[in-house]
Amino acid sequence: MFKLAQEENDNNVVAEVDSELKILKKKIDKLYIKTLLNGKDDDKNAILSINAGAGGIDSQDWAEILFRMYTRWCKEKEFNLKIIDYQSDTAGGIKSVTCIIEGDLVFGHLKTENGIHRLVRISPFNANKKRHTSFASVFVYPEISNNADININSKDLKIDVFRASGAGGQHVNKTNSAVRITHIPTHIVVQCQQESSQHRNKDIAMKVLKARLYELEEKKKESKLEKMNETKTEIAWGNQIRSYVMHPYQMVKDHRTNVETGNINMVFDGNIDFFIEAALFKDNS
Repeated sequence: MFKLAQEENDNNVVAEVDSELKILKKKIDKLYIKTLLNGKDDDKNAILSINAGAGGIDSQDWAEILFRMYTRWCKEKEFNLKIIDYQSDTAGGIKSVTCIIEGDLVFGHLKTENGIHRLVRISPFNANKKRHTSFASVFVYPEISNNADININSKDLKIDVFRASGAGGQHVNKTNSAVRITHIPTHIVVQCQQESSQHRNKDIAMKVLKARLYELEEKKKESKLEKMNETKTEIAWGNQIRSYVMHPYQMVKDHRTNVETGNINMVFDGNIDFFIEAALFKDNS
């Protein structure tokens, strides 16, 4: 069609074909991305955990901004996001949040977001308007089915119940429905307080624990455990996978792929696919 239009000097058809080609290219790119999502757990739902780094309210505010970014990304993708633990702070922001995200190839996409995210801005909480650097960690685990072969010895678990402190309905602060589970050998701690039933919260917390233990075993097999633990140990400078700069200029840059954009508001609105896709391309190149 394009060649015929050129031969006949038909600019209208040339423009129409060019438009169709752009649409076709987007569809092909999406299909190509799907071919890259062929990992063992890529088709699973994802458990997303965000934790504020050192730095008090600035880092807690940054963790909340990141959570809003991923929430908007999920909404655009029509993925279902369920909060299972939300630790806010009276001063502002969130200390940590954990949620389950359900949808097509969710873990395959979000696994590229694992790591430390750094924000540079003029602190809105500093009276002297000084520039401040904040850090938050993002960790993503595949949701594991209850039938998965993950052996957990009950003797290795410390289970605490307490009154929920976050948003979660009328039961909050009235009953000891929230559950915290500590896996003693690995020091992994998970908790859930979003349901009114203690039994239901325990089931969800166990699901998260299974997912984290599963991921731990997979990393051991890949001989990446040491590197992962180093990243988790220090939510600070030098470990970041992506930087979000608001001052003295605006730029978001992924340090693994060197992909960057000056439209930081677009990124905060959940438009992060080009970062995810670039990371997938790099991992499969």
